[in-house]
Amino acid sequence: MPRYEYRRFGYTTPPELSGGRPRDYKVAIVGAGPIGLALAIDLALKGVASVVLDDNDVVSIGSRAICWAKRTLEIFDRLGVGERMVEKGITWKVGRVYHRDRELYAFDLLPEAGHKMPAFINLQQYYVEQYLVDRARDFPELVDLRFKNNVIGIENSNSGATIKLETPDGTYNLAADYVVACDGARSPIRSMLGLEFRGQLFEERFLIADIEMQADFPADRRFWFEPTFHEGESALLHKQPDDIYRIDLQLGWDADPEEEKKPEKVIPRIKAIVGERPFEIDWVSVYTFQCSRLERFVHGRVIFAGDSAHVVSPFGARGGNGGIQDVDALGWRLAAVVKGEASEGIFERYNAERVHGADENIKNSARTTNFMTPKSDMEKMMRRAVLDLAAEMPFARRLINSGRLSVPCSLERFYNRHLSAAPLPPGRVAVDAPLEKNGEDTWLLSELDAGFTLVSFGGGAGPAIAGVRHMSVGADHGDLIDRRGFALDRYGTRLSYLFRPDQHICAVFRKPTEEYVRAVVDKELGR
Repeated sequence: MPRYEYRRFGYTTPPELSGGRPRDYKVAIVGAGPIGLALAIDLALKGVASVVLDDNDVVSIGSRAICWAKRTLEIFDRLGVGERMVEKGITWKVGRVYHRDRELYAFDLLPEAGHKMPAFINLQQYYVEQYLVDRARDFPELVDLRFKNNVIGIENSNSGATIKLETPDGTYNLAADYVVACDGARSPIRSMLGLEFRGQLFEERFLIADIEMQADFPADRRFWFEPTFHEGESALLHKQPDDIYRIDLQLGWDADPEEEKKPEKVIPRIKAIVGERPFEIDWVSVYTFQCSRLERFVHGRVIFAGDSAHVVSPFGARGGNGGIQDVDALGWRLAAVVKGEASEGIFERYNAERVHGADENIKNSARTTNFMTPKSDMEKMMRRAVLDLAAEMPFARRLINSGRLSVPCSLERFYNRHLSAAPLPPGRVAVDAPLEKNGEDTWLLSELDAGFTLVSFGGGAGPAIAGVRHMSVGADHGDLIDRRGFALDRYGTRLSYLFRPDQHICAVFRKPTEEYVRAVVDKELGR
């Protein structure tokens, strides 16, 4: 039996059908997966109400997305679930690559100290969704969770969107100023608006099996090319909480998905990997995939985020992590527009940034898949040569691609690098560091949790600007004390950094002035 106990969230008759008074909805979010729930919480933390609509009333069946990267964990920490996820998850930072039975090399994704969040954790998606639902319920006046509310129609206009919903009690219409489609790779909203993905379908099939077993396998990510237990193909093994292990096996395009899911096919494959030790199958799926995206993520008053906007292969953990970065880029902008602090034009910047992020993920994902599944004899020969050289020649290891693992998308292309001496240029996401505040331990990212923030490193006062927080960081004095030197080493001294609400750097100054800081903030808000 699965360790996770699936419990239904339950259905409540919406006020539109019960005679109650419907709310004035500024934001409707379609989809109560990790992306939609994270966005609702982000908006709630900024004082903006939303209604979350989902056609189901239970978390995702099966572990699905399991690898959550450091930047994603930092975002989840800002939303109030990061520590709970790390406590439950399996922490890892080392990846090992094998050719047949031989380990070619290992890599460390976070070799330095001074970070609150680990490089990666493995945690099943059903736990993540449960934690996000629990957190969303901390905001009963700001997050209206509606399960068993299935979207069956949508009308998009210049002033808002109207959604038609089907429930156990009948149908009703819901109007909202903005609709955010977080309804997954098969997005009904995308289909209803007649929008299509553009990209590449990969003619390859993979088996995912989650098994429960007692084993002392390490938490390291382990990837095999042409393993002896699965001749000619590739395999991936990840450890998860509750003695659950994720196994990915390449099957080939000719494999029959329904046949491959049958226990009589799955069990021998698993035994070839884990031996004769007892195990139980928790979840099995056979999948193929594409690397595709919408041409645009913003369509009038309907905005797309997560898998509804872009899809990639699972190798590299870029799907769920990329979707959470969408939320990070959208939440503060949507809140600012709803509250009248910014113009709608800033959604074009969301579109540009996240299309760029999706293209980066698609490029890396496609390259991974092409290396894993060579089609021509020449590609196979080249891969074999690289694998043969990698054990002894470090240069060849850089050519091996078993999944370029998710890292924060850099936005440097959207900014002018006007201060070449800055260790971290505009467009980069903030790098965390341990600090002290009023005699208590804290973290830099924990202090960048709301609004625009100007931080002066190496001490020094900054200008007083309405709507912009200012803090100073010094080795022995300032608002934040850097006794261990991580922050001053990473950001330099005598420099001031202006951070966006999503913790991205939007400007670096030697001597910030009120006029210049205000100009940067106004530009970010489209004013």
